[in-house]
Amino acid sequence: MAKKPKTDREVAAFRERVRDAATRLFLERGPDNVTMRQIAGEMGVSPMTPYRYFRDKDEILALVRAAAFNQFAENLEQAVRAADDARAKARAAGVAYLDFAHRFPDTYQLLFEHTQADEERYPELVKAHARANETMAGYVQEMIDAGLVRGDAKLIGYMFWATLHGTVVLEQTGALGRDVDVEFLRQTTMRTLFAGMGVLPPYWDEGDRD
Repeated sequence: MAKKPKTDREVAAFRERVRDAATRLFLERGPDNVTMRQIAGEMGVSPMTPYRYFRDKDEILALVRAAAFNQFAENLEQAVRAADDARAKARAAGVAYLDFAHRFPDTYQLLFEHTQADEERYPELVKAHARANETMAGYVQEMIDAGLVRGDAKLIGYMFWATLHGTVVLEQTGALGRDVDVEFLRQTTMRTLFAGMGVLPPYWDEGDRD
């Protein structure tokens, strides 16, 4: 007797199980060191079962990275929403970014060290990646609207993102050394960027101008 086809809900649930199993393995071993057979073993299913729902490991990796980008974006969005004004939102975004990298270093590396050249093949990943990009530019537009900075929000957002990412990578690889205060480095670099734009950094209080 033929098996009853799975419903859309059942298929979605199984794909989530695959994603969760693959996430554990990818974070523990790195995507390059994980096989489809190992993912199936982690789930307790036959080696061919994941192939019924995914073309290959790259498709699973794309789903895992999409979930991670959404997690990353949600963390920053929550921090920005909780801030009172444009100046506070900018500060909150920077703090939340470094906090995410510190709390989830393996996930952070999965996002930015394992890029996929054919990302456009995976709509969920494209959407999640775009959400993360928007998160890094949305609060900048509010700063522009409030007169705190001048220029293109997307470009400025990428400038800030590059600064934060560079700081995270240097810290995670141990290149900075133990005597470097990462938060002080971040603030000093951001102060310099804002000074170059001729505006007051959003994390300066009125008494911190000297």
